[in-house]
Amino acid sequence: MTDFDEFERRLALALRSDADEGAASFDPARVARAAIAAARRPVRLAPRLWTRPMLARLAVAAAVGVLAVGAGLYVTRPNHNAVGGSPSPSSSAARPASWTAVGSMTTPRMQQTATLLLDGRVLVVGGNSQGPSLQAERTAELYDPITRSWTATGSMIEDRLQGHTATLLPNGKVLVAGGRGAPTETIVGLASAEVYDPATGTWTATGSMSEDRMDHTATLLPNGEVLVAGGGDSGALASAQLYDPATGTWAATGSMITPRYGHTATVLASGKVLVAGGMHAGGGPMFLSSAELYDSATGTWTTSEAMASPRFWQTATLLSGGQVLVAGGAIEGSPTGDTILASAELFDPATGTWTGTTDMAAVRESFTATVLPDGTVLIAGGKGGAYSQPPHEALASAELYDPGRP
Repeated sequence: MTDFDEFERRLALALRSDADEGAASFDPARVARAAIAAARRPVRLAPRLWTRPMLARLAVAAAVGVLAVGAGLYVTRPNHNAVGGSPSPSSSAARPASWTAVGSMTTPRMQQTATLLLDGRVLVVGGNSQGPSLQAERTAELYDPITRSWTATGSMIEDRLQGHTATLLPNGKVLVAGGRGAPTETIVGLASAEVYDPATGTWTATGSMSEDRMDHTATLLPNGEVLVAGGGDSGALASAQLYDPATGTWAATGSMITPRYGHTATVLASGKVLVAGGMHAGGGPMFLSSAELYDSATGTWTTSEAMASPRFWQTATLLSGGQVLVAGGAIEGSPTGDTILASAELFDPATGTWTGTTDMAAVRESFTATVLPDGTVLIAGGKGGAYSQPPHEALASAELYDPGRP
């Protein structure tokens, strides 16, 4: 019996019990508690239950957690980790921010992507393992937050060793676009794109972008389109495009103020997109601390406050409280290589300002950061190690960031 079958069975029993007692004694909190008492993980509600009367019986905040992920609605135990059994970040107890090591990936890799799927698993795609020769990866693997372990899934159609993007679409599939292909003497970006289906673990080709891009960003907008911005091939790009999942085609939109690649892009609660950091190949500083905001309603960009530190190949993650966690990355360092960072900072959209937060356990660049259903952030892989200066290595290690509670 699946979790959802058990949920429906208990819900039916609870509703029948309350109906027998009469409408005057109906207690939605008790109904919700009885229905989810045995749930071991978030239970996805069937669309037929997405009705106002049914949700009114379930959405009693003190009794049940209702979690929206993509196009799905889930129910969880009250005051419990959405993927485990420990207290969640919404618990009233104060807790400092912290990191925790979890199981290593099946393949050491850096410059990969990581995408949270609708079922709570994390899809990690491509990248490379840097050794005597640069080994490209078209492989992919899945992280299970219940077991904190990794398993292999279907490989991509093309090698994408760095600079590609992976975006969860409203239908639960994942769009992977651009990046650098198989290693050659000339670094060449890709315009191609492909889509991963979690139900089958397979990949299919979709429409290609109008330009070759690597180290760009791809962001799902509230209207279901995907904004691809910047990146480069022979130089930094300021241009941007929109992908329509319904047609599998691309269209142009407004260009950024500053050409950049290796930056981050994050959708804020307002629907605007925060772009930060990266590298600029033209005049001025090479490593960027600047930030700008994209308004999908007008297709235009405006400047925002700069970060405290320039960063390239960092991560930026929207936290449950609305702030954006920017972590790691690299800045210009010694003649033997860039200085890799363990530091992190938070952007507050309400004030448009940045503040510092606790450092990661390891210095990392070209890694991934994924918000899990319980509000923690999974940090995985990348290039780095114990020290900020070279030599560095591809990492298999992973850690969790807990934003804490004041």
